[in-house]
Amino acid sequence: MLTPIIKHYIRSMSNNLPKPMGLYPMTRKAGGLIFVSGMGPREAGTDNIPGLKLDKHGNYIEFDFEAQVHSVFKNVRTALEEAGSSWDKIVDVQVFLVNMKRDFTAFNRLYAEYFKDNLPCRTTVEVNSLPSAIAVELKVIASAE
Repeated sequence: MLTPIIKHYIRSMSNNLPKPMGLYPMTRKAGGLIFVSGMGPREAGTDNIPGLKLDKHGNYIEFDFEAQVHSVFKNVRTALEEAGSSWDKIVDVQVFLVNMKRDFTAFNRLYAEYFKDNLPCRTTVEVNSLPSAIAVELKVIASAE
């Protein structure tokens, strides 16, 4: 028989979410909270990053930051619902942007649309890079109750 932690880990390896880029679950339940691991915009079942096309040297051919943000929010929503929570139960959001100057205003505008009925705490930081060519990643904590 599987322990509850192992059951939750198996359930969090969803076909509806991008595969983790390391050995960690996409979600974990503890103490009445759901913790969502760093979630980027990659699409489930593929390494496709919405709004991004690179040449063979890693240079931008196409870049649409807003498409990445919409995809990240979709992935977070899916992760929360599969873990037994929901978007309106988010209590904390950590945002990682690779270019604060370029992307912060657009992110704030989209964030205000998605969170108009729920105001979780939020921290936004710029990072030098993320594990793939993505421009945004979120780490989220939500209530499981």
